[in-house]
Amino acid sequence: MRSPGFWWRLPDRPGLWPRVLAPLGWAYAAATARRLRRLGYRASVPVICVGNLVAGGAGKTPTVIALIERLSARGHAVHVVSRGYGGRLDGPVQVTAQHRAEEVGDEPLLLSAFAPVWVAKDRAAGAKAAEAAGARVILLDDGFQNPAVQPALGLVVVDAAKGFGNGRCIPAGPLREPVEAGLARADLVLTIGDPAAQAQFGAIWTVPVPRIEARLEPLRMGMDWAGQRVLAFAGIADPSRFFATLRAEGAELVRGEALADHEMLSETLLRRLEAEAWAKGAQLVTTEKDAARLTPAWRLKVLTLVVRLRIKDDSLLEAELDRLGL
Repeated sequence: MRSPGFWWRLPDRPGLWPRVLAPLGWAYAAATARRLRRLGYRASVPVICVGNLVAGGAGKTPTVIALIERLSARGHAVHVVSRGYGGRLDGPVQVTAQHRAEEVGDEPLLLSAFAPVWVAKDRAAGAKAAEAAGARVILLDDGFQNPAVQPALGLVVVDAAKGFGNGRCIPAGPLREPVEAGLARADLVLTIGDPAAQAQFGAIWTVPVPRIEARLEPLRMGMDWAGQRVLAFAGIADPSRFFATLRAEGAELVRGEALADHEMLSETLLRRLEAEAWAKGAQLVTTEKDAARLTPAWRLKVLTLVVRLRIKDDSLLEAELDRLGL
């Protein structure tokens, strides 16, 4: 399901629907505030919560991967705890290569290639399972509005181009909670985007906590995209960003199929895309997250464009990790 366009208008140009839906947005914000007043489980190891304030994606998964790599390089045993959005298992269960996306969710399946990942609808139970398995630091994936586990560091990830949308709460806007309330609990804000998007974010939004700028860059894996005819599909928060990255890499994009975020990749859909790609002399290509939802047979047929987070200046992040003794 895609978000309505009015969610992403500038705050000073809300339009009719945000004003009509504002009372429901206030009720949603109040319910979130009541839930967050509960005190959650305090783990015996540092917990870093990677979340966002808006519904949908903002770049949390690449951020978690970057933190895994950084903390592992510092010699720490990192475990990830996730709700497992899109998966049917309640958990806590450790994700393995034998699991499927419909069981544990696509993001946990992707992250499990980098660190032990625990899927748990009850995040406190997931954190306890990670501790018992030897975690020395826990990354809480997308738990910023869930009070089940108390974080030692709260990192809010933002798509710099979209910012906080129209600044209103669901359903009047994209926010899970008001910006001021969310950032009051944050220790760092990480904005992801190119220099123009970063400048736009800074001109519109005032952030009362330290801000880190970063961007997503393709990982060089020996694949030369220049001149490659591709038919791309993506079920992420902003498929157009993926298509633009392919073009920037020099690929000839014959068509891009924009799917809903986390949309299941049915055999019918994939066969249709395969037939179209064959007819147009193109190669199927998708994102790393979408590839996690493919069966092994389809992964042999579809290329993956892998991106990684590149932080402009990591001194603020390093200082926070030092503060936590990491």
